Amino acid sequence: MYRALSIAALAGTALAREITFPAVSGVQHPLGTMNSGTGMDLSTALYSGLVTYANLPYVHCLADENTEIEAYDIAIVGAPFDTGVTARPGARFGPNGIRQGSRRIHSQFSWSVYTGRNYFQEGLKVVDCGDAPLTFLDNTVALKQLTKTHEVISAREANSTEYSVPRIIMLGGDHTTTLPALRSTYKHWGAVSVIHFDSHIDTWNPDVLGGGLSHYAGVNHGTFLHIAHEEGLILNSSFHAGIRAPVANRKYDLQHDRACGFHIVKARDLDRMGMQGVIETLRKAVQGTKVYITVDIDVLDPAFAPATGTAEVGGWTTRELLTILDGLSGLEVVGADVVEVAPIYDNPGETTTLAAAEIVHSLIALMVETPVKALRGAQ
Repeated sequence: MYRALSIAALAGTALAREITFPAVSGVQHPLGTMNSGTGMDLSTALYSGLVTYANLPYVHCLADENTEIEAYDIAIVGAPFDTGVTARPGARFGPNGIRQGSRRIHSQFSWSVYTGRNYFQEGLKVVDCGDAPLTFLDNTVALKQLTKTHEVISAREANSTEYSVPRIIMLGGDHTTTLPALRSTYKHWGAVSVIHFDSHIDTWNPDVLGGGLSHYAGVNHGTFLHIAHEEGLILNSSFHAGIRAPVANRKYDLQHDRACGFHIVKARDLDRMGMQGVIETLRKAVQGTKVYITVDIDVLDPAFAPATGTAEVGGWTTRELLTILDGLSGLEVVGADVVEVAPIYDNPGETTTLAAAEIVHSLIALMVETPVKALRGAQ
C-alpha cells in the first residue's frame, strides 16, 4: 500500500512539472529569449555571446578595402592604451570594462523616461567595431595605429545617404588617445570646439610635463590638448568643465591654458551656477561650431567613479554630469569619447563602468539628435 502511494505521489509530481506558460510578451523580449512557436529564439538574449557595447552588432570596421562590411553611421571603437599616464595605469582595460557596464542596455529596451525617445531606433545605425590593435611597447607607434584606426573607420561610406561620414565614439584608454581622434575629425569637419569634462586641464606644456626628459615623454594624457592646439585642431571657443585638480605653477599653467583656447567651469562653480547655468555657458561658447566632447571619467567624484588613474575628490555626481550632457542637445557633435576608466580599481558593484556606459549612451543620443554633414571637399 505504501509503495502504491509513493508511486502515485511521484506520478503527481511529474505531472505538476509540466507547466504551460503563456507566450512571452514582446516588451520583455530584450531581457530574455522569445518563444517563436517552434522553440526558444536564442538569437537576441542579453548576457549571452560576445560582449559588445549595449549588445549592438559587431562589425569588422578595420577589414581591408576588398572586404564588404555592414554600413554604419555611428561607430563605437575601443582604444586599449594606458602608457601615457602619470599616475595609476589600467585604462587599457577600459574598453572592455565599459562594455561590461553596458550589458543591461539594449536597443529594443532603451526608451528614455525623460524624453520618451529611443535613440537606437531613430534611423542612424550604431555598431561596435571592437578595439583598435595597439602595441603597448611603443607609444609613438600605438598612437599612429590609433590615428589609422580612426581614419579607416571614418573613411567608410555611412549607412545614411544624406550624412556620408560616420562619426566615432571612442572607449578609452588614457586621455592621450583623444589626440588621434581630434586629428581624424579635423580631416572631415575642420577645427572643433572641444568640451572637455575632466578634473585636470590637460593643456600642460610638454616641456613642463614629461618633455624635459624627451620629446617622446612629452606626449601624454596631460599634454594632448596643448599639442592639439599647436596643430590647429581646436578652436578658441573650447571649454573645460569640472576642473578641480591643482596646477603645477600658480600663474603660468592657467595663462597657458587660456592661450590654448580654453575657458573653465570649475567643479564648485556648479554650486553657484546650477546645472542649467553650466549648460547655458557651454552652449553659448560653442554654438555654431562643430563640437568634440571628451569625458574623462575622473570628472566624477571618486564616490561615483573610483576606477580611474588620477582620482580627485570634490567632483560631480553621475546624475549631474548626465543632466549637463543631455542639456547639450542640438549641438553638432562630430566625435566623442569616454576615457581613463581603469576597471581594476572599481568596486564589486561596477560603479564606474556603469556610469561610463551610461555616459556613452548620452553621447549617442546627442549624435542621433543632430546628424552632421562633413565639410565640402573634406577627405
